[in-house]
Amino acid sequence: MEKFKNYLIEKGYSKYTPSGNPSTVYDYAKRVNKICEREKISLNMLASNISYYVERYDTVGEEAEYGRKSHNAYINALKRFKEFIVDEY
Repeated sequence: MEKFKNYLIEKGYSKYTPSGNPSTVYDYAKRVNKICEREKISLNMLASNISYYVERYDTVGEEAEYGRKSHNAYINALKRFKEFIVDEY
C-alpha cells in the first residue's frame, strides 16, 4: 500500500489538505482497503483481478451504487489502483 501511496503522490495527488489533515492519497488507500474487506479478498487478489472489480463498482456494475458513494470516491480509488497496477507491473 505504501507503493500505491507513493505512486499517487508522484501523480500529483495531495498527501495533506491545506489545514494539515490527510487528503486524497490516504483516502484512496483507505477506500481500496475497504473494498478488500467488503469483498473478503486480499490486496494481492484485488490487484490480480482489478479489471473485474473496477467493472463491478463502475457505472453499470453490480456494486455501482457503492462505487458512487462519497462523490464516486470508491470507484475513483479503484481506477487509480488499476492505473498503479498497470504502470507498476
